[in-house]
Amino acid sequence: MTDNKDLEISAEAYDRYMRIFKIIRERIGLNIKVHSEDQAFSDGQIFLFNHFARFETAIPPYMIHSRTGAYCRSIAYHGLFKVNDRLTNILKKMGAVPNNTPNLLPFLAAEILRGRKVVVFPEGGLIKDRKITDDKGRLRIFSQGRQEFIKLHRGAAVLAMTLDLFKRRIQYLFETEDIKRLEHWRLALDLPSLDELKKKAYKPTNIVPSTITFYPMRIDENVLNKGLDLFAKGIPKSFAEEVSIEGNIILKDTDMDIRLGDPIVPNKSWQWWEVFLLKKYFLNIESLDDLFSLKDKEQPTLLEKTLIKCIGKGIDNVRDRYMEGLYAGTTVNLSHLASTLITKLFAQGTTEIEKEEFHELLYLALKELQNSGGAHLHRSLNAPERYRKLVMGENFEFERFLNMCAETELMTLEGDVYKISDKLEDDWQAHEVRIENPLSVYANEVAPIDAVQKAIDKALKNLKEPNPEGLSRQLFEDEVLAYHWAKTHFSEERFDEINNKETFTQSGKPYLLLPKKKAKKGILLVHGFLASPAELKDFAEKLHEKGYAVMGVRLAGHGTSPWDLQDREWDDWIGSVRRGYLILEPFADEIVTIGFSTGGALGLLHSAEAPDKLVGVASICAPLAIQGKGIMLIPWMNRLNKVTRPFSSGHGLVPFYEKQKEDSDINYKNSPVSTINEFRNLMKALKNKLPEVALPTLIVQATKDSIVEPESARKIFDGIKSKDKELHMVESDKHGLIMHNVGETHDLLLSFVEQLGSRDE
Repeated sequence: MTDNKDLEISAEAYDRYMRIFKIIRERIGLNIKVHSEDQAFSDGQIFLFNHFARFETAIPPYMIHSRTGAYCRSIAYHGLFKVNDRLTNILKKMGAVPNNTPNLLPFLAAEILRGRKVVVFPEGGLIKDRKITDDKGRLRIFSQGRQEFIKLHRGAAVLAMTLDLFKRRIQYLFETEDIKRLEHWRLALDLPSLDELKKKAYKPTNIVPSTITFYPMRIDENVLNKGLDLFAKGIPKSFAEEVSIEGNIILKDTDMDIRLGDPIVPNKSWQWWEVFLLKKYFLNIESLDDLFSLKDKEQPTLLEKTLIKCIGKGIDNVRDRYMEGLYAGTTVNLSHLASTLITKLFAQGTTEIEKEEFHELLYLALKELQNSGGAHLHRSLNAPERYRKLVMGENFEFERFLNMCAETELMTLEGDVYKISDKLEDDWQAHEVRIENPLSVYANEVAPIDAVQKAIDKALKNLKEPNPEGLSRQLFEDEVLAYHWAKTHFSEERFDEINNKETFTQSGKPYLLLPKKKAKKGILLVHGFLASPAELKDFAEKLHEKGYAVMGVRLAGHGTSPWDLQDREWDDWIGSVRRGYLILEPFADEIVTIGFSTGGALGLLHSAEAPDKLVGVASICAPLAIQGKGIMLIPWMNRLNKVTRPFSSGHGLVPFYEKQKEDSDINYKNSPVSTINEFRNLMKALKNKLPEVALPTLIVQATKDSIVEPESARKIFDGIKSKDKELHMVESDKHGLIMHNVGETHDLLLSFVEQLGSRDE
């Protein structure tokens, strides 16, 4: 039996290093997220990981130990054990084993039977370019040294398959009650009892394919680069590249997703004659070394040749299954999709594409991938708040990706056109590719994932067969998803103190009401501050009955919980209006915006941008000034909250302002102080933009409005540029003119909409 005394794990040292790693993890910019239940860590015996950065070899043992308490054996490159004695000592105490250790596989098999876990990196060295499929789409690794694709390593499969055979042998000995042989194996494995041996023998040999995905990948300099420049001139390019990429992963805000796949168990079906041959062969097996040496026999007997052939087929099958699982576990992010789209565009000869068209294609691919369910998506691709502005060219993740492309000169934005560089097809050495062509690295990583490729291909069909209505329906779906996400998130127990004071009961979900055919006019309805689309729902249904297409916008942060408003800015609200217009646009020849209160202010601001199909705007009770002196204190309260946030759970001394509103079944009762301050900023912005409002405009105002200063209407009327404008004052002390149809406001608005001619006229 293999005996490696110098490789014994030191429990004391192992635990100490685990504690140190935990401290380091908490202080670096690496956000580790594990997508798996603890049971997967507990049941797994052989864990396989992809290999992109050197430091990630320390992650799996830490994750496994922290969840199970088990010690791990990790196969490491033998050169690491030659750097110096101190490093060698640390590696061995941490369970690392040189990959050139004599009788490595039987040693690892014995360790598994003793309760240890084994971590394997089946790709071998670092796969920097992540080129993992050949020209025929088969899973292979491109060898820079040999300049060809090679098959993936079989070591883990050999270990699992042979260990499974051994367990079957032990099970047979228990079934035949061969105590003598069982006792031999108990002593050989240094197990305390036959019961323990039986337990190990009947436990499945679970191989767990596990995938690590980093996002984003940055190529800019970091503090480690600068230190090398100062103190280590002339270092090898390969090492400089590793410091640049891997230093950014560690030191900057980076997501590291670890995903454990479904366990794979060697489950070869043995024919009766194969079982007979195995039993005969095992009669002469005295150690695990003997068992694992079968494939290395120089002159095998006929029996041994037959078994080698039978086992070999099973090994290849296991290898293929776990590598498929390994690559399928990639956590797909926006950079993966963008890189694949660019690569496919370039392959079909497209080197220039309109910015708007590219963003639509990328968005459609994202939505297709969401709906297909064939890939694991990064959390940013499941959160509409983070990606839904993509189609409008506003997305932080994409801007970061585009900056990377521009820095490497792979793709640049010139005016409103993206230009793809021929540099994309250049060949790079392994130590250069992550710096010079990160776009290809991203694309290669998801090349084996069929769902990603199909999503991009389906989106590309939109180049030949545009479907604006389909795009709009996808955008509207995201508005609904964003509502449900926020509703769920801000219903958590930690928000109860404010939520329990709320009285609104009507749904805050946005709505899209469409006639059977394309409408001549579409109506964009924008609700007021602290309310929701429900505020204008009755009027929306009346418009729909008359054949209009109607989009009920949900302003960001509204209709869910006051907490949802806390970090919103007025720019988020105008963004909601822009998206609503974009959704409605394909379903109508012309569009009219009708906004109430804050919605009226936003409608006027949006009309100043003069979108193509917008032919008129109606503003009802829009504010330029608010009733009551309390509003004057808001800036001071907001500043006080900012100063006191570090000492008051991060929200300030007076985070919310409570005021009873009209229509308490729709409106928030509490408003974040910061949001009221943004409301004031919105009024300032409207005042500045009034001279740019040139479309036909209807302004409606209650004469004794309890919330908005009635004089606001006159100031708006006088301030706008439009020559086709009308001011209508309604005798009332109510604010909610549309909701309650005060003074026949509905008829007034309908008349305005019906009388609007085409924009050309």
